[in-house]
Formats: sequence, C-alpha cells, structure tokens
Amino acid sequence: MKLALQNTTTGRLFTASLLAASLFGVLGTAQAQDTATPPTTAVSHAAPSPFGPLKHVKAGLLDVAYAETGPADGQVVILLHGWPYDIHSYDDVAPLLAAKGYRVLMPYARGYGDTHFLSDKTLRNGQPAALASDVIDFMDALKIKQALLGGYDWGARSADIVSALWPERVKALVSVSGYLIGNQAAGKNPLPPKAELQWWYQFYFATDRGRAGYEKNTHDFAKLIWQTASPKWAFDDATYDRSAKALENPDHVDITVFNYRWRLGQVAGESRYDALEQKLATAPSIGVPTITLEGDANGAPHPAPEDYAKRFTGKYEFRLINGGIGHNLPQEAPQAFAQAVIDADHL
Repeated sequence: MKLALQNTTTGRLFTASLLAASLFGVLGTAQAQDTATPPTTAVSHAAPSPFGPLKHVKAGLLDVAYAETGPADGQVVILLHGWPYDIHSYDDVAPLLAAKGYRVLMPYARGYGDTHFLSDKTLRNGQPAALASDVIDFMDALKIKQALLGGYDWGARSADIVSALWPERVKALVSVSGYLIGNQAAGKNPLPPKAELQWWYQFYFATDRGRAGYEKNTHDFAKLIWQTASPKWAFDDATYDRSAKALENPDHVDITVFNYRWRLGQVAGESRYDALEQKLATAPSIGVPTITLEGDANGAPHPAPEDYAKRFTGKYEFRLINGGIGHNLPQEAPQAFAQAVIDADHL
C-alpha cells in the first residue's frame, strides 16, 4: 500500500498524464434515446447538460437519464454523484477525461433529475444496496462489462459497494472519503457528541416533521448542506440552482428519507437485497486498484483516512487535496479528481 499526498489550489493546477489505456471490457453500446425527457414524463427535472441532450436507458427498475462524453470506443468511466447534488458535479471533470480518450458516463441516481422508476408500484427505496445495484443494472443495460468508477458522498458509497461485491466489473476506483460501506447494526452504535452533531439532518429525517420540512424546503435545505459541507467553497446561486433542479424529481424526498431512516434501522430494506446486505455487514475489503481522496476543508461527516486504509487490500493510494476543498470534491477540484481517475487506471 502506498500513501501519497497531493496538493491543489482553487486555481486547479493540473499535470496531464499519458493517454488512457485502450478499450477494456466494453461489449458495445445499448440503444439509448438522445432526448431531454424520458417517454414516461413531460416534465424535465434536470438542467441542461454541457454534453448535449441527456440519454436514457431502461436499466433494472429505472429509466436512467445520463450524460455522456468522450469517444464511444474509449475505456468507460462511470461518475456517480452524491446527496444533495447531481451530475453537474462532473461538468469540469468529464472533459478532462474525454480529452484523454475515456468514454465518460454520468447517470442520475434514483430520485434525481430525469431518472424515473418504470413502475409506480416500486418501493421508493433508498438503501445503499439498492443504489449500488442500480449501477450494475446501468452497466448491464449498456453492455458494459467493466468500468472505472468514481464518486463522492452517496456516489462513493455506491462505487465502494460495487467494487467490494462485483470486483470483476471494476477496473479501478476513485472514492472521496474512502471506505463508506456501512450497515444497520453498525448504525445502532452511538457516536461521540461532536460526530452526532454533524449528523443532525439524519435525525431530522427520522421524524415526520423532518420529512415534511425537507419536502417543503428542499431548495433551501440542500443549499444549507452545500454550505456546511464545503464551508470555503464560494459557489454562486447559478451554480447551485443548476444542480438543485435535479432535486425536484418527484421521488427525491422519499428516496432521501428512506436512505437515512434505513441507516438508523427505522425502516427495513427490501428482501431482494438481503443477500447483499449480509455481505456488506461483514465490512468486505476492496481489492481493486483504488485512489481515495479527501478535501482539506470537508465539513461533512467523514472517516479519517487512517481508519479505513486497511479496507483496501489491492494497489492503493490516499491523496489529501488542499486549498480549501470541501465535500463536493469533483466540482471544487476537478483537475485533481480527473488526475486521480487517470492514475487509478494505471495503478
């Protein structure tokens, strides 16, 4: 295991590396609709992507909306967003990777943007195993055998889970805040007071008042999370509003509340994910080549790098990204994130 320290500033210093490796494991591209709205809805809940109209593919339980850039025959990179953010976190990362020959896919998670459930009867389940399974379904629908995965917040957790449970599908991993796999049993353990304070919104969502409050004030609530999670990031209203539109998805509140109530054991997950949860409860190691990142000004709850390093048993590096970088690291330090993806591909 190799530990490395990488510095960056808001000026985003970046040193280009070699061109990406040639295509590995991409079996082909499924037929995807190049349309700004899925056929099941007449209302878009996604701000325009700089990469053209969103594409759609039916994958598992979902009609997944996603942005794509880069050569169609390039090594696939799937970038996963967090809560309460969206795929615009990668607007500056994706072109850097595309310029190196990568095919970059940025899907909206369930409950965000123009991703919708195929059936009104499907439980709006936000448990981590469900979100990770969506990634596998997305890859299967597009006939992608293997990809590099990158993510932060909920997206990092999904990438971690896929890397742990389906390592054959992951060429390499970039995970902000490292190992984020948890389980309900662990969630029962109380944390020190300062740590509990950071999770205030989780306890808020545990109440009916909290759910109603988030539904009524989603825009302002999420903006507060952005501000506290990235206290030194001076994002403007236009930047925030572009991503906040994705939170207008009609399933967003249900998915969010379910996720945090599941963590506290207040709601049960679906039986279809029981076998996966049993594996995740053992805190499985991740053996795929991995680079973990942390911002020096991350105001959101996150584990210490030394606490999770042993969970990564393959080729591994940790990088601290300096310069007042907060929780939404891809958007705040896109060049450092893109470089990590390129370097992880060559570990």
